[in-house]
Amino acid sequence: MPSPHEREVEAATEKEGRGLSQRIALMTAVLATVGALISYQSGSAQNEAMFLKNQSILKQAEASDQWAFYQARSVKSHVDDATAALSSDPTVKAHFLAEKTKEDAGKAEVQMEAQKLQAESRKLGEESEAKLRPHERLALALTFVQIAIALAAITVLTRRKWLLWASVASAAGGIGIAVSAFALH
Repeated sequence: MPSPHEREVEAATEKEGRGLSQRIALMTAVLATVGALISYQSGSAQNEAMFLKNQSILKQAEASDQWAFYQARSVKSHVDDATAALSSDPTVKAHFLAEKTKEDAGKAEVQMEAQKLQAESRKLGEESEAKLRPHERLALALTFVQIAIALAAITVLTRRKWLLWASVASAAGGIGIAVSAFALH
């Protein structure tokens, strides 16, 4: 049979444990909310990066089409030049030289368009990379917040206060990394 002193110690321990459990439950709820916000921002950054990368690929495909058109015009210009050189009829020769001049002028326009599309593709690719950098930091931050939540749960089960401090340190690290990702964003 427990003595009155043992009952008082047990009651105080339970009361202290419930207080600690309540504080940890509140901290866990706050950390879960912070984790959800970090996860949302991370997913949003990743989606934006993927969209920009897709746009970059589309522009590069358009540029490739323009370069193919440029090559076709170059071949036609060379064929016109060769045909004019081989022709003995001055009218036919003049016709093919005029066609060559027309193809050469068209080639310059196509080349400018292809270079413009390549520049747009490069710019979109760089924007995609820039959008992805915060995602990587946010994913790391979320990992630290999840570790903090797990350590908090273990603290409640084991009543080891040093685990609570480890949980707080992990949470602080995660929140710090998330803030730095937002600052870079």
